[in-house]
Amino acid sequence: MNDKEIIAWLLEGDVSIQYQTYRDLLGVNKPRLRKRIETEGWGLKFLSCRNPSGHWGLAYYQPKWTSTHYTVIDIKNLGISNRNKYVVETLNWVLENEKCIDGGINPAHSLSVSDVCVNGMFLNVATYFGLEESKLKSIIDFLLAEKMKDGGFNCQSNRKGATHSSLHSTLSVLEGIYEYEKNGYHYRLDELRKARQQSHEFILIHHLFKSHRTGDVISPAFLKFHYPTRWYYDILRALDYFQMANLKLDKRMNDAIRVVLKKRTKEGLWKLPSKHPGQVHFEMEKAGKPSRWNTLRALRVLKHFNNRH
Repeated sequence: MNDKEIIAWLLEGDVSIQYQTYRDLLGVNKPRLRKRIETEGWGLKFLSCRNPSGHWGLAYYQPKWTSTHYTVIDIKNLGISNRNKYVVETLNWVLENEKCIDGGINPAHSLSVSDVCVNGMFLNVATYFGLEESKLKSIIDFLLAEKMKDGGFNCQSNRKGATHSSLHSTLSVLEGIYEYEKNGYHYRLDELRKARQQSHEFILIHHLFKSHRTGDVISPAFLKFHYPTRWYYDILRALDYFQMANLKLDKRMNDAIRVVLKKRTKEGLWKLPSKHPGQVHFEMEKAGKPSRWNTLRALRVLKHFNNRH
């Protein structure tokens, strides 16, 4: 397939894929198309799964992946309007009812401390959907208190005494900080910017997927492009964050970009590998088949970094 045929194929997909293809690959904003995400296709399906209680699934974090936590992330990643009243209502309920003494969101009531990954992801959606800054201050305080000396974050830092940051946790927090700044929040912003730069360096010193000590691949899973990503780290998710945050090409990204290019099929598309196990509301795409999500994400990464590798 040539470039025009690939774009045409993407534009045959769900309205959320259409909207992001126009926005990210063609540089055209289509607000009317974006509005349709709430009323048709995947967006409507996700919104229709909301219970009378205001939650998705059984509760805020149960079960994976049909809980409120992961469903709202899926909805946000469609590119849906950030003024959706149903999502805003649910997230405000979470802020009122799921806070822990340490200031973070803690839906796992069996734990005495909040989870760093969960709070990074919650900050991501809470700031995208415009929740009040005053209600988010304790979450910012919690996350900054958990930043580790090597520049990143680890959800085991306050539970099992981890001493080295996790790529999973670090990227989840970075996505939250990005949305926080993008959407005009100010509380402790200078400290968050510093933390963000240090976390960028933490990922880059690992060349996105390698041990900084041996150069070996940290985990083969980092080279598989699952979507939805859930809480899991992979190099396409990391590169997509870097392009979204408008970072310039760093030579330490090159090995990861090469992996992305190697995974392109002869038709010019990217497939979806096996999925993270767990319950889902519905399947957006089938494992083992060409993926519009992965093709869209890979192409906008390559566009941003000008295909240099």
